[in-house]
Amino acid sequence: MGDDASVRQASEAQTDASGRVVAVDVLRGFDMFWLVGGTGFGIAVARLLGGNAGSFLESQFDHADWVGFTFYDLIFPLFAFLVGMSLVFSLEKRLQTGGRWAAYKRLLRRAVLLFVMGLVYYGGFSKEWPDIRLLGVLQRLALCYLFAGILFIHLRPRGLIIACLFCLIGYWLLLSFVPVPGTGQTSFDEHGNWAWYVDNQFLPGHKHYGDYDPEGLLSTIPAVATCLLGVFAAFLLRTAALTPWRKAVLFLAGGASLAALGYLWGLQFPVIKKIWTSSYVLVAGGYSFMLLGFFYVLVDIFGFRAWARPFLWIGANPLTIYMARNMIDFNKLALRFVGGNVQLLAGEEWGYLLHTGCSLGLSLLVVWFLYRKKIFLRL
Repeated sequence: MGDDASVRQASEAQTDASGRVVAVDVLRGFDMFWLVGGTGFGIAVARLLGGNAGSFLESQFDHADWVGFTFYDLIFPLFAFLVGMSLVFSLEKRLQTGGRWAAYKRLLRRAVLLFVMGLVYYGGFSKEWPDIRLLGVLQRLALCYLFAGILFIHLRPRGLIIACLFCLIGYWLLLSFVPVPGTGQTSFDEHGNWAWYVDNQFLPGHKHYGDYDPEGLLSTIPAVATCLLGVFAAFLLRTAALTPWRKAVLFLAGGASLAALGYLWGLQFPVIKKIWTSSYVLVAGGYSFMLLGFFYVLVDIFGFRAWARPFLWIGANPLTIYMARNMIDFNKLALRFVGGNVQLLAGEEWGYLLHTGCSLGLSLLVVWFLYRKKIFLRL
């Protein structure tokens, strides 16, 4: 890897024919895999495994009750991280060819469409006010994309680092040292912290937990920092000054350090997904960097791609299958193939595995068909 020829060869190996870094698409598909049937299938496997190992594995497919971190707590921030990466790839060319106005047009169009898709996902106007949920997963991604995009358009990397630190440290200072109005004290309790207070007082419409929302107003600030971590990952990925192996080492070592720092910070500022604490940002960001490094080594450096095809299918149409799973009951549809006597013959645990496996298979069939026909939903 020392001479110029080997560096060029390694650099060429990291992209596909279109110049895309394949690991990013695979990682996006891996992330969405768990939301389009993979989680149910994983739970089924855990139940078949049984014992302490099975119980632990099944616990990883659900969010922590409040303080703590599970594998399932990584799914959402990993996607926000990937949104930050895609932001760099999509806006940088617009800035170079059309300037800030062209970049803003693309940024605003994508953010608005993503926000509207989020409203539709949670029922649109099928319910009467105030039972309409204004903020949710896609809406948070839209806001993160918007605010991180504005920062990207106007700031250089050093300024973006300062903005990220401002989001994390400012949120920490507010929640840790400023008393919540009406209580006279600081708190990280579920119904007594600053994020809860702001949602309770100022967020209209339906709130997921009654008096606050896990994708609420104030916690969007540290979520923007998660998106900015993805921006930094894209900066590192596109640099020509480093070999692919050095990038991979930085992803893996830097991610491990970031996660360790997050857990250490969590001793004072608990790791809480539902209010997106700054320590949670670092822990999730650290794991995101490590996963990116792992897939980068496996897929782009070593070129092992055949196993990742299902993830590529999903990663090419993540929003399509996400919305489809919301509008079509794939689990109920799967029972048409493996329900009734099939489930009875298989037994409870194996029947559940067949059911969730069939549901997942139907999702994969949809994304495979779209990928084969080159049909992609682009915002």
